[in-house]
Amino acid sequence: MSHAALLALLAGAVVGSASGQAAAASTRKYVVLSNGERVGTLNAVTSRNDVEIEWRIDDNGRGPKMKERIRLGPTGVPVGWEVEGVGWIGAPVKESFSFEKGTAHWKTLDDEGEARDESAPLYLPNNGSPWSLALDVRAALASPDRRRKVLPAGEIRAEKIRQVRIGEGENASTFTAWALWGLDVVPNYVLTGRNTAFEGYLSPAAVVIDERFASQYDALSRLAQELSAESLRRFTANVSHRYPGPIYLTHVRVFDAATGAIGDPTTVTVFGGEIVSIRPEAAPPGALAIDGQGGTLLPNLHDLHAHSTDWGGPLHVAAGVTRTRDPGNDNEVLLTLTARIDSGEVLGPRIHRAGFLEGRSPFSAHGGFVVDRLEVALEKARWYADHGFSGIKIYNSMNPDWVKPIAAEAHRLGLRVSGHVPAFMTSERAVRDGYDEITHVNQLMLSFVIGEKDDTRTPFRFTALGERVGALDLQAEPFQRMLRLMKERGTTLDPTVSVFEAMLLARPGKTTPNDAPWLDHMPRPLQRARRQLVLDVKPSDYPTYEASWRKLLDVIALLHREGVRLVPGTDDIAGFVLHSELEAWSQAGIPNAEVLQMATLGTAQYLGVDQQSGTIARGKLADLLLVAGDPTRDISAIRKVRLVMKGGVVYFPEEIHRALGISPFAPAARPDSGASALALPSE
Repeated sequence: MSHAALLALLAGAVVGSASGQAAAASTRKYVVLSNGERVGTLNAVTSRNDVEIEWRIDDNGRGPKMKERIRLGPTGVPVGWEVEGVGWIGAPVKESFSFEKGTAHWKTLDDEGEARDESAPLYLPNNGSPWSLALDVRAALASPDRRRKVLPAGEIRAEKIRQVRIGEGENASTFTAWALWGLDVVPNYVLTGRNTAFEGYLSPAAVVIDERFASQYDALSRLAQELSAESLRRFTANVSHRYPGPIYLTHVRVFDAATGAIGDPTTVTVFGGEIVSIRPEAAPPGALAIDGQGGTLLPNLHDLHAHSTDWGGPLHVAAGVTRTRDPGNDNEVLLTLTARIDSGEVLGPRIHRAGFLEGRSPFSAHGGFVVDRLEVALEKARWYADHGFSGIKIYNSMNPDWVKPIAAEAHRLGLRVSGHVPAFMTSERAVRDGYDEITHVNQLMLSFVIGEKDDTRTPFRFTALGERVGALDLQAEPFQRMLRLMKERGTTLDPTVSVFEAMLLARPGKTTPNDAPWLDHMPRPLQRARRQLVLDVKPSDYPTYEASWRKLLDVIALLHREGVRLVPGTDDIAGFVLHSELEAWSQAGIPNAEVLQMATLGTAQYLGVDQQSGTIARGKLADLLLVAGDPTRDISAIRKVRLVMKGGVVYFPEEIHRALGISPFAPAARPDSGASALALPSE
């Protein structure tokens, strides 16, 4: 259905409700809240079995803008569904589903299919609004085990958590909180009311809720944190293994992060959360031994662009990432999560915090602090220093003239300065005004391909990258001058190049190269969601975007050759995309051993923790990962993680992945028979 036709259909529904069906129609208005501010709306008009939905978010210069029409069957399961609009970063969306005479048919801009069924099957739209989550819960409840097969593929499960009360006094309401599994690798938290009606979607940093509760963001955020923590505590207890006495990792080949070499088979012994010895002897008789079977033992990996989420923690750890940096979040949410991880209450990496500073504009991102005066920005920099943050991250809408004084104050406080390059500012000026680090390779490169008045607060910062960077001459003076400046100032780049591979090379119904090694292991709805356009790119532009991707790899290789520090980061799904980032660096021509050195010791040095971690040596933290194979020969061996230690606590990625509906990448390296772990409390 065309956009015009859909608008006409919506108009017809409004006219109809003004006549004979007026009494049957009802309207629900919801707000989308992030960091305490309204960033979107969801309006649902129900008339008998028809539901008209308008779904819109405006945050960080982007967000979905869609209209949905849903027709419910006799059991409440949709038998008709139409979605049209634009996705999160501008890609067009057009989707339809129908069930008639025993045949279900669906069609999107990315895929098409049909299936036979005697009764209406549950369809999951690739680009629906959160309103339909309540339909998923209701459909799952129809089965005794609260599970439901879904189209095009997959299975969902509804887990009842508890009753919750929202609001105050006479305006308060009681709803049921659910964890909905199977849509992603992490649960979605949904509130339902009478007749399982949609009442809200909760996450710690963003909520969708009826507009009458719009003032309750802080309480709703805390509730989301509590609901998630309740589930995550139990999960953590089930997958954490603490063994009494020393642990002997036998027949392992140690990666020397200082030299990039792989050693001969040896035994690494861990006790009390530290590495206590590295020697070739076998484990003593009766000792707790784990046979590494000739695999490679590495120091922990790092992700320096990980916007922390509670359920992202297990994914990081399963990938061998036990130390991250959060470059922007809801501050209170981040502090609470960090405290829970550090206490051992929930599973996650050791988090370094960079405080988010954004300027006030119609395009603002709503994390950290959004400021409208320089003196407020300076005050917030001091707040970050006083709350243990290690740096600040400046964002797109910050006034360029404020960068220099903000950076000076941050440096006075001992904070590192990183960030996007604010709109109407060049990357060269950002470094001259005090940036220690540029986050994202596009933020470095845009200055060489756009004009002074071009606005990078919108998806233009992605489309300009795809359309223009491929033709850029890296030997020309503008880029070479920037290269000399970065070398002179010691400026670091956090390129997150893999996330741009996912944007620039996304094609309808196709798996991007950076997703290919891992996507088939994921729940089917997530697989489908990743196989669609991200940007509004026409087929005629594909070669241009591919050339720009190749040029980004050239940039990474050139910066590395010239001695500019690169640090690994993702800004995407935890764990899996960190491995994709390292694979992309290898694809750029950086030797695998050097890629691994940068991801281990190099980043530990950058964070100032290389005396604690970064290499496998006596007295250092037992933050380790064991992989099958030799990643210095094949970088993708880094995905075959058989065991991870964080502070000597043992985790088996196979176990974590199975619990999250993910097909494992390698079998666990478990202790010899007879060893048992200490029980951990689940609450």
